[in-house]
Order: sequence, then C-alpha cells, then structure tokens
Amino acid sequence: MAADNLTRDAGAQRSTPTGAAAHADLRQSLFAPDCVAIVGQSDDASKTAGRPLKFLRQMGYAGRVYPINSRREQVLGERAWPSLAALPEIPDHAYIVTPTEAAVEAVEECGRLGVKVATVLADGFAETGAEGLVRESRLRETCARTGIRLVGPSSLGVVDLRSKAMLTANAAFDEPDLPAGRIFAASHSGSLIGALLSRGKARGVGFAGLVSVGNEVDLSLGEICATTLDDPGIDGYMLFLETMRHAEALRRFALAAAQRGKPIIAYKLGRSAAARELAVSHTGALAGEDVADAFLKACGIARVDTLDALIEGLPLLARVPVTTRGGRRRVGVVTTTAGGATMVIDPLASRGVTIEPASAATLARLAGAGIEVKPARLVDLTIAGARYQTMKATLDILLAAPEFDLVLAVVGSSARAQPEMTVRPIIDSAGAGKPLAAFLAPDAPEALAALSRAGVPNFRTPEACADAIAAALARRTPQPYSPSASRDTDASPRAWLDGTMLDELAAGARLERLGIARAPAVALDADIAQAPPLPFPFPVAVKLLSAEVAHKSDVGGVVLDVTDVAELLTAIARIRASVAERTPGARVARVLVQPMVAGLGEVLLGYRVDRDVGPLVMLAAGGVLTEIERDRSLRLAPVDLAGARDMIAEVRGLTALTGYRGKPKGDLEALAHAVVAISRLAEDAVVAEAEINPLIVRPAGEGVVAVDALVRLMV
Repeated sequence: MAADNLTRDAGAQRSTPTGAAAHADLRQSLFAPDCVAIVGQSDDASKTAGRPLKFLRQMGYAGRVYPINSRREQVLGERAWPSLAALPEIPDHAYIVTPTEAAVEAVEECGRLGVKVATVLADGFAETGAEGLVRESRLRETCARTGIRLVGPSSLGVVDLRSKAMLTANAAFDEPDLPAGRIFAASHSGSLIGALLSRGKARGVGFAGLVSVGNEVDLSLGEICATTLDDPGIDGYMLFLETMRHAEALRRFALAAAQRGKPIIAYKLGRSAAARELAVSHTGALAGEDVADAFLKACGIARVDTLDALIEGLPLLARVPVTTRGGRRRVGVVTTTAGGATMVIDPLASRGVTIEPASAATLARLAGAGIEVKPARLVDLTIAGARYQTMKATLDILLAAPEFDLVLAVVGSSARAQPEMTVRPIIDSAGAGKPLAAFLAPDAPEALAALSRAGVPNFRTPEACADAIAAALARRTPQPYSPSASRDTDASPRAWLDGTMLDELAAGARLERLGIARAPAVALDADIAQAPPLPFPFPVAVKLLSAEVAHKSDVGGVVLDVTDVAELLTAIARIRASVAERTPGARVARVLVQPMVAGLGEVLLGYRVDRDVGPLVMLAAGGVLTEIERDRSLRLAPVDLAGARDMIAEVRGLTALTGYRGKPKGDLEALAHAVVAISRLAEDAVVAEAEINPLIVRPAGEGVVAVDALVRLMV
C-alpha cells in the first residue's frame, strides 16, 4: 500500500463488526496483531520508550513491527519510520510511548488512518486538572468519531505471552523464558502487571496475557477482559483493582465468565472515604467502605486482601464450587505440625471460616485404619503423618467425610527434607470430589513446585492460605443483573449530592407506597400557642419537620415520651431553641408528632445509589449509634426475598430477635419483605438515597413499623 493512501480518513470508512465478531476482532488487535507500530520508539533500550521494540524482538514476536521516530532513520538497529502515514500498511495496534501532547496527536492520526487499537503510555490527563481533562476529552472525541479503540492513557501496555505480542514498557518483562500459562491478568496499576508476572514466575504461575488499563478513557478493564472470554487458552482471571470505575462493564464480564465456569479473583485497593463524605444518610456513611465488597460478591468475584493470595488463589477457586446462598464454610485441617496448622487456623477463624472437628464417625473410620488421633479441631498426625500410607489414608477419609467443605493439609519440616515423598499423598488425593489445599510451613520450593505441577492449590504463607480459602468459600452465584435506570454515569458526585431532600412526612409517604408500614403522624406549626387534639393518644414523640436537617437528633430536634398537651408545647419550644442554637439559620416552621411505638428491636434500613456501582440496599442494627456499632449487611439492589433473609442473618445484633435463649421472636419475615420493598427503588430513576432509622421490629406476626424516614431525590 502506498504511503499516500494512508492519509485518507480511514476511520470514518471503517466497517464495524458487532457481537461475538466484534469481540474476536478486538481481541486479535489487542493480543495477537499481525502488524504493530511503536510511536515514539527510542534508540536507547535503557529508556522507557526504548523497551517495547527490545521486548518484542527478545520475545520472538513474529508479526511486522514498525518503529516510529521522526528524528532518526534507525532505532536499535532497525529502520525507523518518520510517521504513521509513511508506513506501507495500516497497523492493527499502535503502542504510543511519546510525551503527553504528542500522544494525543498520535491517537488522532491513528484514528484518521484506520488503526484499530492504540495503547497510550503517557500520563498527564484527568489526574492533572483542567488541562488534562481537555486532553482526555480530545481522546474520547477521537474514539467516538473514528471508531478507534483506546487502552489507557497511563497504560504500561498489553501483553500476550502466547502470540509474543509484548507491547509494554514495564521493566519487569525484560527477562528471558517468561512462562505462558492459562491465566489472564488485568490491572489498573501498570507496575502491578510486572509484579504479578515476576512473582507468578517464582511460583510456577504462568499467564496467557496481561493488560495495564490505565485511566480507561475508552476501553475499560471489564470490556478488555470480556474480549477474552471465549479464548480456550484462558481458564481464569486475576484482577488488581484501584477503583470501581466502569462497574457495569466489569459486572457484565464477571457474569459472562461465571456462565463459562471461569473464576475471577481480585485484589481491591483501599476503602472509599469519598462515599462517606458524599452521603447525607447513615446508609451512605456506613456503606462507603463496603461498597466494593458488596459489588464483587454480587459479581461472583472472590476478593482477597493479600497479594500472595491473589497470585496463588486461582487453582483453589477452580476447585471450590460456587454456592447459591452463603453458609458453606467448614474446613477440616490435617497436619504434621500443630504449630504450623495453628498459624492458618487463627486467620481462618478471624475471617469467619469454621474449623470443623472430625465427627465421631470420622474418628472411628480413622481408628479403623490404624490412625489414632485425639478429638480436636485439627487432625494432628504428628511425625507419623510424614509416612505416605498414614497421610494418604487420612486424606481419603477426611475428603469423604460429610462434615467438611474443604480439607487443608498442613505439612512441616519433612516438606523440605523429603519434598517429593512428603507431598505425594496430597497429589495422589487431589482427584477426590472435595477441594484439597496445602500449606507448607517451611520454605520448601521443590515441594511447592511439585504441588503446582500437579495442579494442587498450595500456599507459602499462612495469611495467603487463609485469605484464599475464606474468599473461595465465600464466593456466591452472581446476583442477576439488568442495567439500572437509577444510575446516570455521566452525573457528577456533586450533582447527586445536591438532589432535593424531602421532609420526614413526605419521605414517609413515599416509602409507605412501597408497602412499608409507618407510624401515624401529624404536622403542627412550630409557632402554635395551643395544640389541637391529636388523632392518637399520648405519649408521643415530637420531631423537627424540615428538609434542611437530615439528622434531627444531632441538633436537638427530637423529644420523646411527651405525656400531655403542656409537655407537647414545651417540647416544641425546646426544639426551636435547640435548633436555633446548633444550626443558625435553619428554619423551624413545623414539627412532626407521632405516637411512641414499641417493639422488640430497632434496625436501620437504607437504600443508596452509589456513584460507581449503582443501587445498594443496607440493613444494620438501628438507632443513633448505628455508625459506631457498624453491624450491617450490604447488597446491590434490588434483592429477592432469599437475599433479604441472608442479609438479616448477617447482622449480629438481630440474633436476639430469632428467639435466642428463649427471648420473644421478632417478625423477621416482615423485615425481609421490607428489605425487598425498599430495594425496589432501584427500578426507577427518582430516589438517590432513602433511609428508615429506626424501623421497629415487632413480635412475630405483628410486622414492622417505620418511625423515621429520610429521602433524597435524584437531581
């Protein structure tokens, strides 16, 4: 193709495949391109911009490579081209390693010429302020106008170890003999793809491909992963997440991966303070730090808290069945070192995993096989467990025992002294129908390598072992998904915060339309000299009625147990004075009067549209100390009745309402129905945040009653 022919606006004429064909076309351009260009390739291989060409040649990439450098005729001994337009053909993929402004221009040129995919290394975009946002807008406009797909900016590249397309500037890839495997890794952080590669290599973990997604101006992490779903060479996914940006794309990918039986393990950095700052309700403040957990669980993604568990955990996920509902978390431990086993038991227990003792029947079977162990939470074989016959027979019995969901073998010093012989019974038992994992207490690289070659999940540290086991057992079937109308992803967080607040009377009426009963109430003018007759008896609660004050008790806007008319007038005066003192400028025009409502317990029931992940529903122990006690359960909304019951079971404070130790049972079924009802706010685009605190739980059969409500509408 002549160079002149490349100057036309090829992007505008490009035919765009759809559906599966689009995924396949994009996957090839990303990970197996026939032809690549490196825009800004340096002649100095020690520089960041010099690495991509070196890596491609070092790896043995067989496709055509065009280095672009307008100031040199050669780079690293190869011909350099002055521009993309000068090339004899249109590249499938351009890796742009120029400085920021030149990178924006290079993307525009790629779009004009018809390059299918560009990856941008440079930073200096939204994270730098107004000028960076303008640059980012230019990139988006180019993608929309020309159809080019973009990875980044701030991307350290895209790598496929099978096609040897090493389009990266990450220095960790500068080594020979990088092992190809069956895991795909995606990371918001560019440096982490190198960390995963090098740490994985040391553990015998190989990757099919890796991508650093950067700022996700166009292609998101979820979209890129989705292109690989039907790749038969990929068995599972490893994600390093810094944000929940583009959560819907991630969720679509996760559900599709679950349908194909491809597990996903993720490490998510940080806990969101921003969500708490933007919230007007207790729900928002409480939900902030747990949004990622709720989202990843709803996606069927196993979240771990340690980097080692991220790297070592996928083989275990592949063997632990996903449950429809929670509750299957019983682990049997067999060991040759009680101390080493205890190092794993402690972090397992702290993560809510039950260390199940062997039952009497299992102990009897062990005794029948000549294996005498004392009843305890672990099966301690001591030094006898170093013998093949003893460990193998024990594992056979434990793996067949109904009381265990997973069996963990903890091996002591023999794993280092006699590596092959020590792990052989574990390897030979790995084909049982029940998951089996191994933790080796000493540094035993040969034994670990033997386990890895055999596909047995194995761990180097007790923390990673416990982390991965807990995450695997907690994984649930993904929550059904449909795109939510309650989320405008283009709206700014400030716009959401500025939505109209309803006063309590209007908020209660809106929630009552969902089928949630509320206490009767009347509104009175705050300047009355004489109280009218009330439609309900004393004692009553008197509360500030104002859309301007979300938390009335914080400003002295609540008086309880008012017993007569005189006290009612006094209470109104107290509220006016207190609000004037604590919130200067706040207008006290009306108060709300309700009868005092008693029950067996109080809960907080809340709903919130999170800026990143969408609608959430939360159930927590209620009252004014809710944020201190932090005893709650969170789900993506809407939830079904079974999901609501699971949420109730997760709130420790509600155990007392189950008839615990002979106490009266609360109407937890009515509570479950209320959870479902408020979660259905997700089905419209009106409410940004809603909360009932408290919702009174009455005795079984008597229902639940809302006595305080807060609603903020979308802008």
